[in-house]
Amino acid sequence: MQQKLAAEFIGTLWLVLGGCGSAVLAAAFPEVGIGLHGVSLAFGLTVLTMAYAIGHVSGCHLNPAVTLGLVAGGRFPASEAVPYIVAQVAGAIVAAAILYVIASGKAGFSLSAGFAANGFGDLSPGKYGFASAFVIEVVMTFFFLFVILGATHGKAPAGFAPIAIGLCLTLIHLISIPVTNTSVNPARSTSQALFAGGGYLAQLWMFWVAPIAGGVLGGIVYRIIAPNDAPAITGTDRPRA
Repeated sequence: MQQKLAAEFIGTLWLVLGGCGSAVLAAAFPEVGIGLHGVSLAFGLTVLTMAYAIGHVSGCHLNPAVTLGLVAGGRFPASEAVPYIVAQVAGAIVAAAILYVIASGKAGFSLSAGFAANGFGDLSPGKYGFASAFVIEVVMTFFFLFVILGATHGKAPAGFAPIAIGLCLTLIHLISIPVTNTSVNPARSTSQALFAGGGYLAQLWMFWVAPIAGGVLGGIVYRIIAPNDAPAITGTDRPRA
């Protein structure tokens, strides 16, 4: 278990540092900014690379909503969910701290820009309201779990799951960044809100409730559609997400 938790800590640290780091440091950089497309790809690449690196160790969840969705889908033991989630949140917070140290070294840096935190209403990049934000977080996380469970199914092509999962997360960001700055991951939302503070911290509850609801629903629905897949927990040769 110690190795699994260490892997989840490091993997989630990489996801937040790579994904949120691209948003804070590179998205609007003069002349060569990577923009929405680049940030979306960065999030996908963090999951893809870590799935190959630690999928065989911990299953590479990197996300409380994924962990609980896998529990609902019968792929992960409920008894290990809480330690996984604690490791994920801790890794995300450390990543945000590293990112803050780097970003604050630039003249004029201010947390008032949001620090890649998630929000709705006035804190939404496109000023989308609560209902829009809640629905998109539930739906996007639902499909994320659906793809994860399908790509790691016993009858799926072996070795390709990280690619499908990474591209799915990229697509999710391409769709939903304008609405909520894309969460689908309570750990990622928590780390940035702790530094951005204010309204972002006040709205954080929604970025736990909606992704977890979507993840659990995705796990349940996929389990109904493909009930014959042998349950698989962590440390197998099939990376998760």
